[in-house]
Amino acid sequence: MRDRRVMRRSELLLSLLALFLVAAGCSLPSLVVTTPTATPTPVVLTATPTVAPPPVTPLPDEAKAANELEAQVIAVYETVGPSVVNITSRRIAYDMFMQPVPQEGSGSGFVYDAEGHIVTNYHVVEGADELIVALADGQEYEAQVVGTDPANDLAVLRIAAGERLPPPVAMADSSKLRVGQFVVAIGNPFGLERTLTTGVISALGRIIQSPEDNRFIGEAIQTDAAINPGNSGGPLLDLQGRVIGVNSQIISPSRASAGIGFAVSSNSVRRVVPELIARGYYPHPWMGTYMLPITPATAELLREAKMDVPVTSGLLVLEVVKGGPADKAGMRGGSRVVRFGNVRVPLDGDIIVALNGRPIKNFQEFTVYLENETAVGDVVEVRVLREGTEMAFQVRLEERPSS
Repeated sequence: MRDRRVMRRSELLLSLLALFLVAAGCSLPSLVVTTPTATPTPVVLTATPTVAPPPVTPLPDEAKAANELEAQVIAVYETVGPSVVNITSRRIAYDMFMQPVPQEGSGSGFVYDAEGHIVTNYHVVEGADELIVALADGQEYEAQVVGTDPANDLAVLRIAAGERLPPPVAMADSSKLRVGQFVVAIGNPFGLERTLTTGVISALGRIIQSPEDNRFIGEAIQTDAAINPGNSGGPLLDLQGRVIGVNSQIISPSRASAGIGFAVSSNSVRRVVPELIARGYYPHPWMGTYMLPITPATAELLREAKMDVPVTSGLLVLEVVKGGPADKAGMRGGSRVVRFGNVRVPLDGDIIVALNGRPIKNFQEFTVYLENETAVGDVVEVRVLREGTEMAFQVRLEERPSS
């Protein structure tokens, strides 16, 4: 009886346990023991959309041209800049008490050849007791004067820089230049080394006067590139980095840039500098005449003095140098002297009207033609008026005597 009650109690407990497990949504535990395994974390790759760059807007033609011009200017400076030198001139002057006063000036120049020759202006080196050339790397050298030509405002120095010498600057043909062409000037204005300025060629064939002897320099290049004191002797360059001129003068009441600067042409440099290196000076062609420019007013005065003057321009030959080129060719100076106020003028000489067929109106044109178009030894046809009759003489030019 007691065993039966125990069995019923066991059955009841088992029934209650089964009901509890079913109510909990579970199943009876399995008798099989299993080893748990790690479940890998899934890697989720998310595709990031590629953002397209904004479309490139093509530059307008003006901007492209500006960029190209900028690149050319930079290239010229980087190529030629190291070959531009700073020249310091030193001299001893004396004050009113005859006490020595050191004076110093500065200018520019550029390397002309691999022999160490430096081209600059004559007025940069004029009267210097000592000349110091500083290269772009900061090295300084004492310079020797090789040759000078005051009439063309050119000078050549030489330094012994050896392997440190920068490369020479190429020379251009200035006869091929055009007004409006872009140019670059590099120099040392106010002592500020290797300063670059830009501009254009404003005019060609200008005639300027040498600051030394007031003779006329032809073929000068006018530019609006800023040129200031200290730029003298530095190169004026085209956009290929070639020398087209040597910066020489400015027109400015304040001695600062006013947009009107002048450079001695590269063709003048090509003609003069080799002679300065070889001789130390330039042999200028010479005709051996003293002349008076004829203007309308002058012509009227000469007619009042009973001279036959059928022109209002040209050059009246006052005197021919005895034994000189014009004298040898048969040209004639004045044969009678007439007083005009306090001035005595020889009259009745030949009137020069043309050289080699080119009309000559004044002394400027005469000098520029001889300097730029002829050389010592050349034969020039000189057309003159003598007592109203046109005549021609063949004159063989000689070297101008040194003064």
